[in-house]
Amino acid sequence: MCGIIGYVGSENAVPIILEGLRKLEYRGYDSAGIAVRGVSGFEVVKQKGRLAALEKRLEGQRIQGQMGIGHTRWATHGEPSDVNSHPHLGSGSKIAIVHNGIIENYRQLKERLERKGVVFVSQTDSEVIAQLTEYYYNGNLLDTVIRVSSVLEGSYALAIMCLEEPEVLIATKKDNPLIIGAAADAHFIASDVPALLSHTNKVYYLDDKEIAVIKKDSVQFYNQDKEPVTKSLETITWSVDSAEKGGYPHFMLKEIMEQPTVLRDTVRSALTRGTNNAVINSLDINSFNKIVLTGCGSAYNAGMVAKYVFERLCRISVEVELASEFRYKDPIIDSKSLVILVSQSGETADTIAAMREAKAKDAVTLGIVNVMGSTIAKEADYTIYTYAGPEIAVATTKAFSAQLVLLYILAVRFAVKSGKLSEDEGQNLLREIEALPAKAAEILADIDPIQKYASQCVGCKSIFFIGRNIDYAIALEGSLKLKEISYIHSEAYAGGELKHGTISLIEENTLVVAISCSERLYSKIYSNVEQVISRGAKVFLVSNTCKACPDDKLTLLDLPQVNELLSPSLSVIVLQLFSYYVAANKGLDIDKPRNLAKSVTVE
Repeated sequence: MCGIIGYVGSENAVPIILEGLRKLEYRGYDSAGIAVRGVSGFEVVKQKGRLAALEKRLEGQRIQGQMGIGHTRWATHGEPSDVNSHPHLGSGSKIAIVHNGIIENYRQLKERLERKGVVFVSQTDSEVIAQLTEYYYNGNLLDTVIRVSSVLEGSYALAIMCLEEPEVLIATKKDNPLIIGAAADAHFIASDVPALLSHTNKVYYLDDKEIAVIKKDSVQFYNQDKEPVTKSLETITWSVDSAEKGGYPHFMLKEIMEQPTVLRDTVRSALTRGTNNAVINSLDINSFNKIVLTGCGSAYNAGMVAKYVFERLCRISVEVELASEFRYKDPIIDSKSLVILVSQSGETADTIAAMREAKAKDAVTLGIVNVMGSTIAKEADYTIYTYAGPEIAVATTKAFSAQLVLLYILAVRFAVKSGKLSEDEGQNLLREIEALPAKAAEILADIDPIQKYASQCVGCKSIFFIGRNIDYAIALEGSLKLKEISYIHSEAYAGGELKHGTISLIEENTLVVAISCSERLYSKIYSNVEQVISRGAKVFLVSNTCKACPDDKLTLLDLPQVNELLSPSLSVIVLQLFSYYVAANKGLDIDKPRNLAKSVTVE
């Protein structure tokens, strides 16, 4: 959730670290800070609020140094404040650290150090790491970090500097992402790839409990026994431009508009020769009697959509579980279960925990992720990738759409293998999936009606989303998207549940967004539309089945024709644009909504 950047090289570290922090803003944060190894010691500047506040505070300060660390904090222990911001120093200012994660035994460690006379200045669990490292320091930072990490319980990604070892930057991790970037005359540490792309596309991925000893012209890796570890330098294929706005006012709008390309690239990866295709072909549905889909937030909603597709096509039992609840419910799974883990980052803490619980119960695990080298990508039995490129806006759009098409393709291939679909039926469906990018482009070519309607909804206090069957599943994502970025209360309901309590919330001029992409269920959902209109609601109907005439209470947005099982890939684009323009008309910080983080790497 927090963002870490580190640099050691020949240039002044300050502008490089600030640039890296700007590229990590999308992760969500409430304060930021920087520490540089200067001539006379560590120079630390940190500030509550946005990065702009830190940059303003740095104006006029002549901070120089060729090694430094920076951090954007998302508060977990201690309120957002200057003193709770990172980096943290040890009491003697010999150690400087930045930390992402949660130290679960920090109270015990803090009390122990306080009994030995160590004075703490913050409320954070992270300061414990700085104080403990300084207390244990024995003249060798690598040895000290090994000792410190052996007593820490919880999760961490760490960058550590020591005043007495001015050319060494140490990195280590457990259950949180951290990568090492390599350039000709410098090395970097970062939480995520976009922070490094303007400097290098060559990276090393740290595994849990590994330690990197980084210098300007070298990097060495060790395990907890101080044994050398050999790691391969990997090349990131994302371009620098893919992590820039490209003239759009927000990353979210840019990423919405990129969806035809993302869909095309992801579909091709699964239907032509390549890793995705090979993995999908290697999975035998006949080995399983159950599929479990798990994820958090939008990834969970992708699973909800996929449940309808898998069950309809494959005739196999499918469960969808919130990853945050999965390991606490003692799931009924075994070696005949396929557990599909959906995560954009591949580092979502709850989804990683669900994966490990599934593996402990002998289930087969399949990760669907966007980041190569991520924890889920490395630990799952099988992994397929969404070709979405870097997604910077906190609210996911293009990665969600890529997840959906991979799940569609997986379901079709499974259905053919199990004999529930003929080869011809399967090929027909795959051709319809291949047509989705063009149909998505058709929607994006005419967004004015969505923009105009959204401008009328800025004053809404509550907005409800309704649908039937698979339309209900995608209504969940539409509601979540609106909540995330517009701060308008929103709920999604199955249309048939309106009379079971929900309709009591409908009053004059309440807005209801209805989705209707199933011909067989059109009369049912339209009956729900009439029910809410009769109670004073206004309805925005997103449909390719509507036979009604628009009026002052009913606004229709026509979608291209598509198989109803694939329709969420089109209706979700309208829902994304609707949410975006509502938030834009409210003048909100769309890419960095309050209290949210892009990748939730702590429980």
